[in-house]
Amino acid sequence: MHHSAAWDDPATRRAWAKLVTCAFLGQALWPAAWLGLLAWYVVMSISWTLWLFFVPLLYTFYRAFLQPAYIAWAFHTRRLLRAYPWRVFEEPESGIGDAPGATAGDVWLRFPDPEHPAETLVMILHAHVRSRWWRRRLGRGYTTEKTAQVRQVWCAGDPRFAAVIAAPGPRRFHVLRQPPSKEQGVADALP
Repeated sequence: MHHSAAWDDPATRRAWAKLVTCAFLGQALWPAAWLGLLAWYVVMSISWTLWLFFVPLLYTFYRAFLQPAYIAWAFHTRRLLRAYPWRVFEEPESGIGDAPGATAGDVWLRFPDPEHPAETLVMILHAHVRSRWWRRRLGRGYTTEKTAQVRQVWCAGDPRFAAVIAAPGPRRFHVLRQPPSKEQGVADALP
C-alpha cells in the first residue's frame, strides 16, 4: 500500500473495471431480459402461465430502472479511489445495531477520526442488496471462515464523509457515507 491514491494500484483499477463492466452489462441485460420475458408471455398468452411470468417480469423491470444508480455508484467509487490512499485495518471493530443512527439489523464499522486519531467514527452499512456480502461477515467476530474474510478491511476515504471499503485484494468495493448531522447543518447556517 505505498501508493499516494488507491487508484494508482493496478489491482484497484482492475477491480473497479470489473465493477463498472458489470454495471454496464446489467444496464444492457436487465432491459433485454424484461423485453424477452414480456415477448415470451405475449407469444405464450396462456392465462395459467401469467403467475410464472409476473414475478420475473416485475423483478427485471425493477432492475432495469435501478441499474443507472449502480453505474453512478461505480463512478462515485472511482472518485474516492482517485482521491484517497488505501489504509488497512486489522480486525476493525464492528457490530450489529447498537450504534448511533443504526437500526436493529444494520452493521457498522468503527474507524479512527482523521482529525482526532484518539477518537473513532462509526460508519453504518444499512440493509441493502449491495451490502449483503459485507453484512453477513461483519459484526460477529472473526472466528468462522466467512467472517475471517473481513479480518482485514481496506478503506480509502475519509470516515467523516465517505469512504470505500474493500476486502483484501482489493475486491468487494462498497461505499459508505456519513449522513449529514443536524448540528452540522445548523452550524453551517449560522453567520
